[in-house]
Amino acid sequence: MIDFLKKIDMKILNFINAHFKNNFLDKMMPFITVFGDMGFIWIVLAVVLMTKQKYREMGVVIILTLMFTTIMGEGVIKNLVKRKRPFTNNIKDNALLIRKPITYSFPSGHTASSFAVAGVFIAYESSLSIYITILAVLITFSRLYLNVHYPSDVLFGGILGMTCSFIITYLCLRVM
Repeated sequence: MIDFLKKIDMKILNFINAHFKNNFLDKMMPFITVFGDMGFIWIVLAVVLMTKQKYREMGVVIILTLMFTTIMGEGVIKNLVKRKRPFTNNIKDNALLIRKPITYSFPSGHTASSFAVAGVFIAYESSLSIYITILAVLITFSRLYLNVHYPSDVLFGGILGMTCSFIITYLCLRVM
C-alpha cells in the first residue's frame, strides 16, 4: 500500500514538473510560498482581526487553531512519521528555488496552517472565505511546485488543518 502511494505521489510531482514548470511560476511560487512561512500571514491576519471588536473572537480562534495545528503537525506527526522531502530522492532536481527546509515532509505545515485558517473563516461564514481558501490552495500548490512536499503531505496537511479548525471553532463557540 505504501509503495502504491509513493508511486502516485511521484507521478503527480512528475506531472507538475513536466506540465507546469516555467520561468513565470519559477518566480511566483517562491513568493507565494513565503506567505505560509511560519504561519506569518495568518498570524498577522489574526492580529488585525483582534484589533476590531467585531472580529476579535475570530482572531483569537485563528491563533488557537494555528497553535493546535502546529502542535499536532509539526510537534507530533512530523516527528512520528519522519518522512524525507521529495528533493532528497530526486538527485537531478536537487536545485531548489527556495532555501532547503530543515524539517520533515509529512504533513505540510504550510498547507495545514493555511487550511486551518480557511476552516475558521468558513466556520464563521465570512465573506472572505473564498479568498482565504484560494490563497490556501496557492500556497499548497507552491509546496508541490517547489518540490518540497509530496501530494500526500499536502493532502494530509489540508485535512489536518481543517480538522483542527473545526475542533477549535466548535470548542470556542461553546465556551465564548
